[in-house]
Amino acid sequence: MNPDKLRIAIVSDAYYPHVSGVARSIEATTKELEKRGHRVLVIAPRDFRFKVPMPVYSEIKLCLAPYRKLSRMLNKFQPDTLHVSVEGPLGMAARRYAKKHGLHFTTAYHTRFPEYAQVYARVPLSWTYAFARWFHNEAAQVMVAAESLKSDLEKWGFKNLVIWPRGVDSELFTPEDPLPLPGERPIFMYMGRVAAEKNLDAFLKLDLPGTKYIVGDGPDRARLEKKYPDAIFTGYKFGKELARHVAAADVFVFPSLTDTLGLVMLEANACGVPVATFPSQASSAVVRNGENGIVSEDLKDACMRALTLSRGRCREIALEFGWEVPADHFLENLVAAKTL
Repeated sequence: MNPDKLRIAIVSDAYYPHVSGVARSIEATTKELEKRGHRVLVIAPRDFRFKVPMPVYSEIKLCLAPYRKLSRMLNKFQPDTLHVSVEGPLGMAARRYAKKHGLHFTTAYHTRFPEYAQVYARVPLSWTYAFARWFHNEAAQVMVAAESLKSDLEKWGFKNLVIWPRGVDSELFTPEDPLPLPGERPIFMYMGRVAAEKNLDAFLKLDLPGTKYIVGDGPDRARLEKKYPDAIFTGYKFGKELARHVAAADVFVFPSLTDTLGLVMLEANACGVPVATFPSQASSAVVRNGENGIVSEDLKDACMRALTLSRGRCREIALEFGWEVPADHFLENLVAAKTL
């Protein structure tokens, strides 16, 4: 294997047209790898005909019996390395392929799905963590976004954990050209999936001045729109239009307690928008309290104090999180897995 020019296969059950931090991380990493001359094949549900909506998460499509086609695609591509991104049907098929062909592979622990399963279906954490541990511990390297998550997963018995930090597209997400959004100032905004595990009630129920915006969509939108009629729900926005929405906010509110990183906080900072958030693994990885955001158990207090922070300083900190360094880590992890 020539580390200067690799054939890298990435298999993910979460990818476009589904919108998530996982999809954006894979897309950004792929672009950076291809700029360096590597060949990257991303295999995702879009490549398969037979799919069903995931229960509760209808936006996520689960592939039915994907092993045969996935095998054909990988056999044709002949990857030097294989990265498995999500613990779904495609991830399971890719794991099976790697074991059958004696191919070392890496995984990434993007999402706290055991906690999500507990929220949605009341499945005991011990059951889903046992599955996740079984899935990931066969990998040569398990990539996680932050040291805090690494320490937490080690307590659950995960092995071979390594760091893969995330970045932000600071050319797309900028303070320039914010949209003239309707509503009284200040504007407090959330951007991302509108789902129960995002804890959006904690934000929307706050007695705050100005206007609350929810930019995104998901299974909890209808309930929240009915419960909080004064908030403005925009649905999904993409690309420059998304960046212009975020740049128009005065404070970006991130109430999730279960995210492992929260890429959206970096994107808000890149737009010059300070963050208000609870203490969590995601906030500990991104927020420098009092500089680019406020972390507090009192979310209203965090929102109000965030209004006083320097938008210029938020942008400066975001510029430290480009995708070059995360791509370096990703490649190093792939090469290390191959040599084990």
